[in-house]
Amino acid sequence: MLALLSILQTGRPFSGDDLAARLDVSPRTVRRDVDRLREYGYPVETQPGPGGHYRLVAGRTMPPLVLDDDEAVAVLLGLATLASSGSGEDGALDDAATRAYGKLDQFLPARLRPRVAALRASLETDRRLAPAVNAALLAGLAEAINDREVVRFGYRDRHGGASRRRVEPHRQIHLLARWYLLGWDLDRDDWRVFRLDRVRDLVRTGVRHAPRDLPADAALAYLRRGLNADRRRVRLVVRARPDRVADALKFEDAEIHRGPGDGETRVTVWLDSWEWLVLALARLDADFTVVEPEDFRGAYAAFARRLLAAADEPPPRR
Repeated sequence: MLALLSILQTGRPFSGDDLAARLDVSPRTVRRDVDRLREYGYPVETQPGPGGHYRLVAGRTMPPLVLDDDEAVAVLLGLATLASSGSGEDGALDDAATRAYGKLDQFLPARLRPRVAALRASLETDRRLAPAVNAALLAGLAEAINDREVVRFGYRDRHGGASRRRVEPHRQIHLLARWYLLGWDLDRDDWRVFRLDRVRDLVRTGVRHAPRDLPADAALAYLRRGLNADRRRVRLVVRARPDRVADALKFEDAEIHRGPGDGETRVTVWLDSWEWLVLALARLDADFTVVEPEDFRGAYAAFARRLLAAADEPPPRR
């Protein structure tokens, strides 16, 4: 159907046999897909009889979104999730998502509107406060990255210090409810990561720059390396399914992969101290093995001996 739409969007008339040959389908399939396009709101004109054809009428209002049922549900849930993460400031990304959430059914086929309305009425999401990021800022940076264009902006660091930056923007990153920009700082002649909620007054300069090789395999890996610079990397194997482990570590920046053994999960997590992991793993109620670092293994062994000693001691006499 989408291939048919691509052909019709040229604006030319096509006979049913011509469309069937181009798409390598039967004329009956062409008629069925034309009917589906009309259900979605695309004005396909039919000229019957000898010399008959199909043609997409130009100059009409924007047609509804071509979404199937599952896609419509996914879009609505995505907007609801995004709308629940932020401060609600005017122009912020969560504010834009809230407005789009309320308008979605206007652009859907009539058959999907009752389902979307029912889903909206049944859904509640918990608001998770996160620094507000302007939707226009994200879009402007995306265009600058695409055009390889130098930008200028005001920036406030974590200590409140203000500065002006000239940057070659390369990637926008979303991690743990925060938005970041990875770029080459022209004044410092080095890679820098900027929190986008601290960026103000973006200016696109029109000056083009050459592409650069990223300082890591991916921008996300570079960001994580910086955020975890003062933390310890801990690798362990947990004898539980990945979904159970992910639920237990939902507030940690963890890499979780299915392990080689049946029902095993390999985990890499960055921690300030070994104690952080104890409570999460105790609630998981599953066996685990710490692979590295060695001093964490020793700390867990010492803690285990204390627990065993506590369990072996007889209860105090009254």
